[in-house]
Amino acid sequence: MRIDRSRLKALMSREVREFRRSHPRSAALFASARRSMPGGVPMNWMSKWPGGFPVFVVRAKGARFTDADGREYVDLCLGDTGAMTGHAPAAAVKAIVARLRRGATAMLPTEDALKVAEELQRRVGLPAWQFALTATDANRFSIRLARLITRRPKILVFNYCYHGTVDEAFIALQDGKAVRRRGSIGPPVDPCVTTKVVEFNDVAALEAALAPRDVACVLAEPAMTNVGIVHPAPGFHRALRDLTRRAGTLLILDETHTICAGPGGCSREWELAPDFWVLGKPIGSGIPAAAYGFTAEVAGRVAEGIRIEDCDVGGIGGTLAGNALSMAAMRVTLEKVLTPAAFKRMIPLAERFADGAARAISEAGAPWHVARLGCRAEYLFHAQVPSNGGEAAAAADFDLERFMHLYALNRGVLLTPFHNMALMSPATTAGDVDRHTSVFRQALAELLSASAPRASRGNHAIIAGR
Repeated sequence: MRIDRSRLKALMSREVREFRRSHPRSAALFASARRSMPGGVPMNWMSKWPGGFPVFVVRAKGARFTDADGREYVDLCLGDTGAMTGHAPAAAVKAIVARLRRGATAMLPTEDALKVAEELQRRVGLPAWQFALTATDANRFSIRLARLITRRPKILVFNYCYHGTVDEAFIALQDGKAVRRRGSIGPPVDPCVTTKVVEFNDVAALEAALAPRDVACVLAEPAMTNVGIVHPAPGFHRALRDLTRRAGTLLILDETHTICAGPGGCSREWELAPDFWVLGKPIGSGIPAAAYGFTAEVAGRVAEGIRIEDCDVGGIGGTLAGNALSMAAMRVTLEKVLTPAAFKRMIPLAERFADGAARAISEAGAPWHVARLGCRAEYLFHAQVPSNGGEAAAAADFDLERFMHLYALNRGVLLTPFHNMALMSPATTAGDVDRHTSVFRQALAELLSASAPRASRGNHAIIAGR
């Protein structure tokens, strides 16, 4: 089935008019913001929200937020994982406020740091832990340590990966050749100098890229998430681990998004064995925080490579890394918010979301499919389940994606803006999920012609991974 582009354009025009009519206060704030912030937003990616301007948030609690026009939304975006805890969880607010009253930062450790490291040891199984403010920093620091240990210059990533703003990761394959990824702004050097890139799930290409033994580390998500959920093929992780070990290459698993799989992420659920493990975004209940752990062998080799008199000039850490406020936020998040019990509630809600979306797709006869990983789920605008980032990116439909987002937003549901992802928090309810299903079904009914041929039901499988 092909989307009628004229129909899509007309529906989008209608939704834009409705959005602007119903958000006068956000529109006014945006107009004022353009006089002091480029694009009228504090970060340029906020310009990508459909409708012409973003809604301005006044307050957020649990799985809901309210905008400047007094409109309330079911939040299935949750800060693109940053608010996976739900907004302002009571236990976290209490602990964070208490820590603020006692001082936020002193360049010295607190007992909270010890408790966080011990809990991460238990959850992930790695013995050594350090802390940062973002997953980008944790990834960058891990890469630096990998280069220190191996004395090798290059890293390897997978096509259309996402690892924050790590410069080396903005690389892609074009006609089989590595090139700077479209949209990359001012890289310090051509990423082809620093980075090798292969497709996810391509074991032969991975083996060939590692063969010269010049790759310090592979930086990867256990399952790709930012180009649509792409699951590892059976046996891929075993091959990845075997090949990196044979090549003397370290393995960094970035679980900032894939923590949705469970309390210890995919690494724990799938019994993976990385050399480094990274988590940012949700670990601080909205307070900037990140953690990276590594094996005892890595810890020993790092200790051998850094002299105490030089440890403050190595490009690792910053004045606020490991600050008292972030550590308090991480401790309460792990102990009282993103608990094993919370995941037992959140994952079935994602299953409910995926089931509801798949039924709506089947009823409409759309050749789309639904993918899920733990408490994260999304629908993708193609029938073929992608096996790598290149296939997922090639099937993207920017105009259709923006329409679906704005349609949902106008009816009180917020999805992640850069793909069709929904995330469950401990505060999300079955009613919230069902509200999305109802809106999604309405969108399909309006978008797709009733006379269009129906796709086979086999196209609507839910891909849930292991």
